[in-house]
Amino acid sequence: MTRILADLSDEDLRWLDQHAVEEGKSRAAILREAVSSYKAQKVQTVPAADWLEQGFGLWARHGMIVDPKDYERRRRAEWTRPWDDDYEEVRAESPDCFTPEDDRERAHYLELMRKAAADSKSAPDA
Repeated sequence: MTRILADLSDEDLRWLDQHAVEEGKSRAAILREAVSSYKAQKVQTVPAADWLEQGFGLWARHGMIVDPKDYERRRRAEWTRPWDDDYEEVRAESPDCFTPEDDRERAHYLELMRKAAADSKSAPDA
């Protein structure tokens, strides 16, 4: 085993000594464990070429099972606004994602559109 010389701040050295006493080990043993742990952590990091493979299915592997169709339905409802043309269709698919305020805004929007259409019909041609 090779010996090394390492510079530590006084605070880090106090922490190391306290941790060594609590564990009943030497400073060197604690440092060896720390290096081994750090090395293992670095080995487990994802290589650049494998990031897609590592990420694919991550939710399911960690117990976060989401129905893809339900997820898509909720995201679509989340981004649908009362003035969108497909508001009624999305509202029918996902009534739990809309509030009475959304319906009031939709009614207000439709009323404004009716008034604008009526005004454009009654306006004299220029």
